[in-house]
Amino acid sequence: MVALLNSSEIKELSSQVPDWKVEGKHLKIVKTFKDFIEAIAFVNKLVEPSETAGHHPDIEISYNKVTISLTSHDAGGLTAKDFALAQEISALV
Repeated sequence: MVALLNSSEIKELSSQVPDWKVEGKHLKIVKTFKDFIEAIAFVNKLVEPSETAGHHPDIEISYNKVTISLTSHDAGGLTAKDFALAQEISALV
């Protein structure tokens, strides 16, 4: 199991993903696209890095908006895996 991060570690790693917000035990971002087709195309790009990492985001799609939420469910909060995947996802846009 991956270790939970403490508040100072979360603060430090948050600076590496400035577009993401820490909300409780989750790391979240909302991306807005031109339309539904672009939003779905973006979501499809999440498959490979998520599978490679063995870490899967919670995804909400509302027409042209995609909300991505990361947390390590098995650890009960944020771990280094969440921030690493957030960096990879940010690089996709």
